[in-house]
Amino acid sequence: MTEYTLITEQYVMPTPAGAYYAISNNNEEPARHLLFALMSKPNSQYLTLDTLQQLSHLSEEQAALELLYRAQKLGWLQGNDDSHCSPEGTLETVVPLLLAKLSGSGKALLADEEGFYLASHGFAHETAEGVSALSADLASLYRRHHRLLHNNIGVESSAWAIVNAGGDSHLGFWPLYIGEQRFSLAITGLPSLNQPAFMQLIWFLSERYAGVGQHPPE
Repeated sequence: MTEYTLITEQYVMPTPAGAYYAISNNNEEPARHLLFALMSKPNSQYLTLDTLQQLSHLSEEQAALELLYRAQKLGWLQGNDDSHCSPEGTLETVVPLLLAKLSGSGKALLADEEGFYLASHGFAHETAEGVSALSADLASLYRRHHRLLHNNIGVESSAWAIVNAGGDSHLGFWPLYIGEQRFSLAITGLPSLNQPAFMQLIWFLSERYAGVGQHPPE
């Protein structure tokens, strides 16, 4: 049996890939719980064995270290010598600035489950309302057909896109499952999710919503 050892003590936080994995569905499992636990804090956490066990809710030392090793190997966590903090401010002031960095065209919005947009960048008000309503319709469509997509076709993602003849996205929709909330991220043009702005967006939302209805997996 492999024995794991915590070699370095650094400030740890999710990568953009880790943040994406955390919000990609609402299944409860140890890695997702650890990622959300980290993003529910206002600052990146100085990693010690005690901190790791508290965040992961795994009292057995080797189980907690194995979880950390797996998350690190998959590129979901990053260590830093200095502490980092989540974005500060209101949803209306912080989120539009982050959304602007996620789209090659500069147009993106965040909508709630009911189809109302919470923040947007680059869209006219009427367009933002229509795109947000469309995101709710797509969410309903996915709920009706997710067994076909997942079990029969083997599609793991619940994101949707309107594409051109070359398969390039004109308008894409990504669900964000945070706590008991389901948000939709809509982006026109080429999406750019593998960057710090995406992780900061998820961190900002997780601080406010991840603790609602989140329970550690058994």
